[in-house]
Amino acid sequence: MAIHNILVIDDSKTELMFLTDILQKKGFAVRTAENAEDALQRLSDAKPDLILMDVVMPGQNGFQLTRSINRNPDYADIPIIMCTSKNLETDRVWGLRQGARDYITKPVNARDLMAKIKALG
Repeated sequence: MAIHNILVIDDSKTELMFLTDILQKKGFAVRTAENAEDALQRLSDAKPDLILMDVVMPGQNGFQLTRSINRNPDYADIPIIMCTSKNLETDRVWGLRQGARDYITKPVNARDLMAKIKALG
């Protein structure tokens, strides 16, 4: 599956701008969401090829949102990469158990992120 359209979910405008810039420079089309409600609306508008998911967000956190996306048959095939400052091994394992395909910690290294995206595509 080729990855062209990416949905970035993060409550930090700075992180959204940073990740959007990295991805757009590599030719990806990027849409953003700042919380779970916003993300679910974006999903219903247009299905992305990949989701980059923060964990620490107000309301529903990234682990919960990842789980609910993976349980929805309409979206279960969308790969999710957790992209978070939570860097404990238990967090990584929990994220993968919720259905994430990969896990990367902030600050995000552009090369590492591109390698993870390429591995999915």
